Amino acid sequence: MKHLKYLNGYSPQTLQQVETIIQEGRLAEALLKRYPQTHNVRTDNALYTYTQALKSEFMSRAQPLSRVAYDGKIKVIQHALGQHHYITRVQGNKLKTQNEIKIASVFRTAPEAFLKMIVVHELAHFREKEHNKAFYQLCCHMEPNYHQYEFDLRLYLTHLDLCGELYV
Repeated sequence: MKHLKYLNGYSPQTLQQVETIIQEGRLAEALLKRYPQTHNVRTDNALYTYTQALKSEFMSRAQPLSRVAYDGKIKVIQHALGQHHYITRVQGNKLKTQNEIKIASVFRTAPEAFLKMIVVHELAHFREKEHNKAFYQLCCHMEPNYHQYEFDLRLYLTHLDLCGELYV
């Protein structure tokens, strides 16, 4: 079960179910049935608009969002789906802060639910820096299906590792 690296920490029963689905060749079918199409957020500007809309809806009083972009340098294999950066610079006698979010470019052609889950995760870091109970409560507040999308995203990444692209 070495190829289930994205599912570390799940119960042995869950891993066995996933292994069975993979052996029977039904993983792609299961993912396509649940998520039949990809999103339309292809450009960095569209991603910024998408992220800003979620931020405005759920975190309007949080610090402004400076930049959101797809980043081809983020390696999903190293367990990074996206990154958030909080940068503070001194310019003259003023303190300038920037909040940036980068999303792995592999999600440019993924289902919208996966993109939303990643954006919600990175936005939650604006308020909660650690992955603690409050962090996941905030994620679930912004996206009630957060945990299901995260699990399905891990299945999607497993499929990408084993078979390559699902959506063309």
